[in-house]
Amino acid sequence: MGLQPYGVCPRFPHKPPEMFDFLAYSPKIAIISDTGAHYTYGQLQAAVDVLKPFFRKGELAFCLCTNTPACIMGYLALLESGVATVLVDARKNRDLLQGLLDIYHPNWVWGPIGAGFGEIFRQMEDYALYAYSSQQHRIHPDVALLLTTSGSTGSPKLVKLTAGNIRSNAEAIAQYLGIDASEKPVTTLPMYYSFGLSIINSHLLKGATILLTDKTIAQREFWDFMQEHKATSISGVPYTYEMLKRLHFFRMSLPHLKTMTQAGGKMPADLAREYIDFAAANGQRFFIMYGQTEATARMSYLPWEYARDKYASIGVAIPGGRFSLRDDHDREILAPDTEGELVFEGPGVCMGYAEGPEDLSRGDENHGILHTGDIARFDTDGFFYITGRMKRFVKIWGNRCNLDTVEQLVHTVTSHCACVGTDDKITVFVTENGLSGSIISLLAEKTGLNARAFEIRIVDAIPRNPSGKIQYADLQALL
Repeated sequence: MGLQPYGVCPRFPHKPPEMFDFLAYSPKIAIISDTGAHYTYGQLQAAVDVLKPFFRKGELAFCLCTNTPACIMGYLALLESGVATVLVDARKNRDLLQGLLDIYHPNWVWGPIGAGFGEIFRQMEDYALYAYSSQQHRIHPDVALLLTTSGSTGSPKLVKLTAGNIRSNAEAIAQYLGIDASEKPVTTLPMYYSFGLSIINSHLLKGATILLTDKTIAQREFWDFMQEHKATSISGVPYTYEMLKRLHFFRMSLPHLKTMTQAGGKMPADLAREYIDFAAANGQRFFIMYGQTEATARMSYLPWEYARDKYASIGVAIPGGRFSLRDDHDREILAPDTEGELVFEGPGVCMGYAEGPEDLSRGDENHGILHTGDIARFDTDGFFYITGRMKRFVKIWGNRCNLDTVEQLVHTVTSHCACVGTDDKITVFVTENGLSGSIISLLAEKTGLNARAFEIRIVDAIPRNPSGKIQYADLQALL
């Protein structure tokens, strides 16, 4: 399409320099943990140097993630050593985790002390390096990091990322957010999740100080920690911001907070507008972003100066990236306000997937191009809008229906909802009694479908993964 009216930034190189230059920031504080411990960039580099001699390029490791200093130190050492590293939730069900270990047979496990994964070669604070397997692996030399496609299941499907992917995405994020050494982000997302990891990478890249905690926003300790150390930014998925509103975030006094960022799913437009207006009134910035693990976290951002006018948009491609839309015949769409599949091009696009150890040897299968599976349109100014997911469409009596659009309609009645469907039936899951009549009447009126096309089911809670994303597969299974 070539349509980038907001301005095209030059692509980042496909072979970037070394990932991090910690010695450039050596005396500066890199991490403050919620235990009160402080770590300089020099200390981070020293920890990396202690662990690196254990590793050889061509090996495979699992890093069991918590938002703790020792976990980050191990992650950085593995990354700098060129060891292909799988990031997984340290709190994942042990049987599911064991299933992944049995499939991939990593040489090393970096995990909490007491996890019991074999002989311990080195301890660092509350983490240990376990020698797990002596299996020889055939791993493509460009594979640096492997991220799970689902945080809550034992699926062996992993996204293969290169050092170039990680570096270029961190650089792009730092550029459009204006990250520098004065920043103090507080962690609200797990580091095994691509969004959470990108916050860590982009801030370490620029010498910022990360306020590192596994506490949740529902805990008083989180807010005490954030206030004490004067956090300058906070990030979250849509559910995070729904929770913050219920916690009376708009009444809080947070004088040092400068930036809020949101990704990880489409945020209800009215809620986005509330946060944008709040930020504008308080001298802050609220960034709406869009990304996928397959593109190393983030593909777009909504420039702050356009937020009030374009609050329903995901914005424009990140620096170095490009969006286009494709029709059903894979032809590029050039006309504004025409729906098609969103395609992203850029140096952050992953190599492909691994569903078993035999896939680790395969090279780059995407060549910098990602078909996102999302349906989108762009306006006359070149700003993009997600309208649905290709897999989130059902046929109701011959009519093509977008489940995401239906869910947004239900949001006007209750925010505790989720929609799934099969052909000829859309099922709306809600957590409150007494809403069925009003929801069905609304949907019948807005969609023009007969009320018989809709079914309402009551559940105790809408299932979400640790990052706050709705687990539609769990709801689909209930059908």
